[in-house]
Amino acid sequence: MNRLYSSPILLVLIISLLGLANAAEMTDSQTLVVGEIWDIEGLDPASGHSVTVNDKALIVETLIGVDESFNLKPLLATYWKSIDDKTWEIDIREGVKFHDGSELTADDVKFSIERANELDLTVRSLLKLDSIEVLDPYTIRIRTTSPNSIMPAILHYASIAIISPRSIGDDGEFGKLIGTGPFKLESFDPQTHILTVTKNDNWWGGEVKLNRIILKPITDPNTRALALESGDVDFTVDVPYSEAERIDEIDGVNVEKYSTPRIYRIEINLKHSPLDDAGVRQAISSAIDRDEIAEYVLFNVGSPATGPFMADMFWANENIKSYDYDIDLARELLDEAGWNDSDGDGIRDKDGKPLELSLLTYIERPGLQPMAEALAGQLEDVGIKIHAEAVENGISSDRQKKGDWDLYLSATNTGMVPDPLYYLGLTYGTDGSSNKADYSNSRVDSIIRQAYETEDPEERIKMLDELEEIVQEDLPVIIVANYGVAIAKKDYVKGYVFDPTAHDYRLSPDMYIED
Repeated sequence: MNRLYSSPILLVLIISLLGLANAAEMTDSQTLVVGEIWDIEGLDPASGHSVTVNDKALIVETLIGVDESFNLKPLLATYWKSIDDKTWEIDIREGVKFHDGSELTADDVKFSIERANELDLTVRSLLKLDSIEVLDPYTIRIRTTSPNSIMPAILHYASIAIISPRSIGDDGEFGKLIGTGPFKLESFDPQTHILTVTKNDNWWGGEVKLNRIILKPITDPNTRALALESGDVDFTVDVPYSEAERIDEIDGVNVEKYSTPRIYRIEINLKHSPLDDAGVRQAISSAIDRDEIAEYVLFNVGSPATGPFMADMFWANENIKSYDYDIDLARELLDEAGWNDSDGDGIRDKDGKPLELSLLTYIERPGLQPMAEALAGQLEDVGIKIHAEAVENGISSDRQKKGDWDLYLSATNTGMVPDPLYYLGLTYGTDGSSNKADYSNSRVDSIIRQAYETEDPEERIKMLDELEEIVQEDLPVIIVANYGVAIAKKDYVKGYVFDPTAHDYRLSPDMYIED
């Protein structure tokens, strides 16, 4: 027996076979294997990878946290105050250590914010940063170019997570991510994009129960479901909604459904005729049967929506105009816009041109592709021919940037900064970084400026209610449904508590594997 194991050939064979084994079986009992919804292409929080390393891998942390009711709470910052309308002072938590053992100081915070502001267009749009002054080792003063009443909420944005300057190599390039979170980087495979993190025994927040988390990118919803069923992963999110009930009935597996601050919405390319006509946009919205989509496309993992915010978000506008399903009104609006079915083929036309539109979406979220197909059917009922196409998210984003789209169906988070000005300003402001519709309204821009200047949250919400009423009439974006998230996990995964403020889901240092 000993001679057999000393054989180099047999040893290589054994190692190879072990390499094919289930990841969950190879690791200790306190390893959680996660089927991640997105491909993991990098780890730099300031370069588009913040949600992975902040919410899921728990490597980095932001200055300010949020509770389940979207109220701000201390995290790496313990206190904040407004000095004047363009100046905020932030106190940094003392005694926090980075994963390399160095202490977190105000200089590190200044470095992280300035770097995120330089690299991330949305951060730059949100912060309106002028300068950051270090007052002492645990205090910074942030000055802005214009009034910014929601600065504390912005500091919750994951792209502004705090990293050690030693994460950057001598060549100025991003190297190994060093954060302060409950888990630290163990490895990231550049070929498979599998990310592995291990517990931080010196985390300032207390005990970390899991020893290791392995994040495996599985972008197809059906494949995620199969991986959970086969035991290849212990935890995943957004399995196909049509399969959620079946999966929940499997012995040893459970599926939990939650509401989350995300909406299914249709962005409209206002540069393309006839979508520059508000009447046509209103007709499209009136032709959508949102109840049918919620029941038969989302299988009630989600609900019909009127506005962009969940009802339990304290700033939600309860009086916003709704577009009820009204096929007669949709047809009337199209008639008024001069679109009629002159040749009786079922598709409206005008000046010899048929009313045909492209509808682009992406495949990673399980509700999008079937929703695009359902929307195509509903709109054809009023004489609009829809060419629906679902591709990988990266491809759809590139095409949207190039203007190669008429309608763009997405699932968009409205609460990554816990203030309504975040979503409304970025989406509807003329210069908003998320204004892909190319929408511009001078009154809307004026309200956004006033809201940034207004510190009283109730007054700010009243202003933004008016903004919502304007854009609900103009309809550069059509809101279809509230997003529901389906968390699927093995029964032995314990300690998970859903966080409604997370981008997709947020893991927790309190999670553990029950033996």
